[in-house]
Amino acid sequence: MIAVGIEGSANKVGVGIIFHPEDGSTPQVLANVRHTYVTPPGEGFLPKDTARHHRAWVVKLVKQALQDARVSVKDVDCICYTKGPGMGAPLQSCAIAARMLSLLWGKELVGVNHCVGHIEMGRAITGATNPVVLYVSGGNTQVIAYSSQRYRIFGETLDIAVGNCLDRFARTLHISNDPAPGYNIEQLAKKGKRLVDLPYTVKGMDISMSGVLAAIDALAIQYGLNGEWNEKDESADSAQGEADDGKPTRADLCFSLQETVYSMLVEITERAMAHVGSKEVLIVGGVGCNERLQEMMGIMARDRGGTVHATDERYCIDNGIMIAQAGLMAYKTGFRTPLKDATCTQRFRTDEVLVKWRD
Repeated sequence: MIAVGIEGSANKVGVGIIFHPEDGSTPQVLANVRHTYVTPPGEGFLPKDTARHHRAWVVKLVKQALQDARVSVKDVDCICYTKGPGMGAPLQSCAIAARMLSLLWGKELVGVNHCVGHIEMGRAITGATNPVVLYVSGGNTQVIAYSSQRYRIFGETLDIAVGNCLDRFARTLHISNDPAPGYNIEQLAKKGKRLVDLPYTVKGMDISMSGVLAAIDALAIQYGLNGEWNEKDESADSAQGEADDGKPTRADLCFSLQETVYSMLVEITERAMAHVGSKEVLIVGGVGCNERLQEMMGIMARDRGGTVHATDERYCIDNGIMIAQAGLMAYKTGFRTPLKDATCTQRFRTDEVLVKWRD
């Protein structure tokens, strides 16, 4: 069976095509293309502008995906799209595209939960069987474990997501949004040498990051590190760091932010592992690409005699193939989304989905 997946819950619009062999062997990724809406440094992406970007690109990406996959419309069994959660206007643009293709091609629709898409693609790529899942992205931060045909949320952010925290601090420093603000913070953090004290807010299985962001924003303003900067400024920062005059550099602040929030994430993930008796961790979502987060999680897992599973940017960052994967798994159990119900929603919790394809 073959499914087309359309994802557009944030600033990336992606189209993927996946093939499930009849013998139940490993799914095959036939195509996975996407395009990112990038804004100038210091700016976020507005829903209306992001939606306009998605409308301009989605048809091009569908055509490119079909060409890359070397399949025709008649080979496709279903069209899967992100039903939610996410930003309303971008989600709506992709839902409209999915409905249009359903009517043009005469194919059935499958609305997919964004997080479940991340999880199922992560399981398919890494081979993780029944891991504790750390889902970290621009809009979501959750610790999840599977039980009785539901992905149960054990802990989550009480305010903003970890990706949103990183992105907003990147705006404070006027770091480039190309290819992604979180990635650029990661590269700067590798040059950081001084750990600055920041609030560490873990509340049982939940975390809070608004206080961390407020504190590090205040430090950036205090030391005059907010505002536009360039490579010359970065060289000056490095020289200042070597002088050790007590003033943190941009790299120091990025390093400190990562170390603090990732430590919080490792703590609640370890607590979930102990609770469910799991030895596996699967990191999914855009922030899951971060090498330092993977390293810190790996240290914790090894101390517990466990393993960490993660993927690269092809599958961590929002993409259409993960929607195709989760959608096709649901489709094979008989799930369909009637055209009249093929809408989208900004609120769609992970544990609302009945996972009929797992025991």
